[in-house]
Amino acid sequence: MNASLFITCLNDTLFPGTGVATVRLLERLGVTVDFPASQTCCGQMHFNTGYHAEALPLIRKFVEDFRHSDYVVSPSGSCAAMVRDAYPRAARDAGDRELALEVELLIPRVFELSEFITQVLKLEDVGAYYPHRVTYHPTCHAMRLLKVGDGPLRLLKKVQGLELLELEDFDTCCGFGGTFAVKNFETSSAMLSDKVARVITTRAEVCTAGDNSCLMHIGGGLSRLKAGARVVHLAEILASTREESA
Repeated sequence: MNASLFITCLNDTLFPGTGVATVRLLERLGVTVDFPASQTCCGQMHFNTGYHAEALPLIRKFVEDFRHSDYVVSPSGSCAAMVRDAYPRAARDAGDRELALEVELLIPRVFELSEFITQVLKLEDVGAYYPHRVTYHPTCHAMRLLKVGDGPLRLLKKVQGLELLELEDFDTCCGFGGTFAVKNFETSSAMLSDKVARVITTRAEVCTAGDNSCLMHIGGGLSRLKAGARVVHLAEILASTREESA
């Protein structure tokens, strides 16, 4: 099976280790991974802040970059949701029938990482080993738009050595929301305080999620409080093995 990695601009710029972990994990599961080097931003930041016309060139570029991919896999529920949820609306609003058709053909092949593993590869035990107490934050786009459900939790429950701790009010937003955290700083900070308090209550060593954007937000809150917990992307946990921990 072949799949193309859509790394996302946030991961490429700030969290490249997540991309490395994603490739290592997928290759361990028998997937041949390629990386279209010309890929760039999916246009989510532009589209979500009202710059729909400015997002269109990025949307067309994404379609061009991944047109021939068997599958497109991303370690970001947020960016995968941008493609699957917003691209059809963007093409329709622009009156671009050709783009709308190309988007329609591409969307069924675009997956967030945990979706791809559980729904396409039909796996739950990926052979991971991670001896830590972990709590899981389901990010808004993955939960509400992609509807990944309990797939990430099923994957985490199969990780050897991992103690999975339930996060109270798990389905509440962490307050990041991209530019929302900048434009609505006070509201975002209040939401973050609630989320961080819930993470600390679990006594977990690690808070994980499928989006580094949310983890960056939560991690900042934990760090400022010197809470003793850290954030780690789901891909990095699933890519970990006993050999690496020895």
